[in-house]
Amino acid sequence: MFNPFTEVIDESDDLALVESARGGSLEALEKLVLRHQAWVYNVAVRMVFHPQDAEEVTQEVLIKAVTRLSTFRGESAFRTWLYRIATSHVLNMKRRGGELRPQTFSSYAAAINDTPDLDLPDPKSVPVDVPLLVEEAKLTCTTGMLMCLDRKQRLVFTLGEILGTSDTVGGEVLEMSADNFRQSLTRARRDLYQFMHGQCGLVNANNPCRCPKKTKGFIAGGHVDPDHLLFVPLRVRRIKDVAADTVREIEDVLDRKYAALFREHAFLEPPDQVAWVRRVLDGPDIRTALHLD
Repeated sequence: MFNPFTEVIDESDDLALVESARGGSLEALEKLVLRHQAWVYNVAVRMVFHPQDAEEVTQEVLIKAVTRLSTFRGESAFRTWLYRIATSHVLNMKRRGGELRPQTFSSYAAAINDTPDLDLPDPKSVPVDVPLLVEEAKLTCTTGMLMCLDRKQRLVFTLGEILGTSDTVGGEVLEMSADNFRQSLTRARRDLYQFMHGQCGLVNANNPCRCPKKTKGFIAGGHVDPDHLLFVPLRVRRIKDVAADTVREIEDVLDRKYAALFREHAFLEPPDQVAWVRRVLDGPDIRTALHLD
């Protein structure tokens, strides 16, 4: 899967596809969207938590971008133009029904601590392998930690730490200087990692919290549904597999340890991508606006 921040791309390919799409080629528009939609989707997941809500958000972003394609003047890279639309949308969108409510680190810690430590579920009592449930509990919990950051911090952290965006590109996307992007990322790291150091057994062995011990409690509390796993079944590759380590060097050894947890998260893709994209592009407003074939 193409990743615009970590793979070498030929900007001329995007420009050619834009011109063909504006000339009415549905095939060119599909190709253009498919080059970039997985990145938008992965950012959306970390803004709204639930993949189903993220799919809706991604569709909204793509519809905005496609219907505004005539306004693209080539003054910046197409990807920068597109991701500015995406980041503006996710920063200003209304809450979704399934989106986790804003919470503080202290309230999140209390919720985790109130979840009882229990033995793992009986393998005969659940429809999937128990290790998958433990993995789902880990991904659910660490993604929940991200929700304790405000939207802008979460977006900066997702771009800079998880996807490995450089300060320059991150600044261009968020329309701030590279220095400001770096400073914002430093603050987001500090807040999140301070919480994890005091709470999470994955990064600090002195903390008693363990994913296997919390799994059954997460199931009982409705945070993990064995019949409908949110993150594990959608895994195609891990973030670290698509975000090259050389994009952002993390000098601090401890920071690398924390960042590794989030780079182990799934790089998610909407199911049946081509059909999904075609549904987005089949709206009458889009077809009319672009005079699609």
